[in-house]
Amino acid sequence: MEKITTILLLCSTIIAMPMVMGMAEGPKAVEEWFSKLGQKKEKVTRLHFFLHDTVSGKNPTAVTVAQANGTSKSPIFFGETVVMDDPLTFGPEHNSKFVGRAQGLYSSVGLENLALLMTMNLVFTDGKYNGSTLSLLGKNAALQTYREMPIVGGTGVFRLARGIATAKTVFFNATSLDAVVEYNVMVIHY
Repeated sequence: MEKITTILLLCSTIIAMPMVMGMAEGPKAVEEWFSKLGQKKEKVTRLHFFLHDTVSGKNPTAVTVAQANGTSKSPIFFGETVVMDDPLTFGPEHNSKFVGRAQGLYSSVGLENLALLMTMNLVFTDGKYNGSTLSLLGKNAALQTYREMPIVGGTGVFRLARGIATAKTVFFNATSLDAVVEYNVMVIHY
């Protein structure tokens, strides 16, 4: 019963929020926004933050939800799917200023080389991007120093976003598999 009450409270709070950072939501508001799109200029925004992927300990932010029969025999976890709700911070330290969450999943899709299929929403909860999201979908060749993944959309301030996210692992624990990844994002939006 307590879970149902919490879910209902959360849903009513979300429904009661009529705007994201002063941007009207809902079908009519989006239609009006689109009708004025020809008058708007595209802008480029650069974002920099750190993703903390914690798969170990009492409070993991990423958990395995599926794996193939042969995954346990694969040195690169081929066939494993992980769901994540990882914190995004201003700096690489865990106690750095919190700016949002990376919510989504990644799957090990490389048969011979480590390759992750990433699908995640970067959900911003601080500053002028509070309530806005960016959607990332692409290959993450996690053993390369720099990985480039496409930004394929967004919401709120980032409506109709497109761009590139560059990722670099700054910390990886080979025993726990916990990681901190630096992201530089260049995004075009209105």
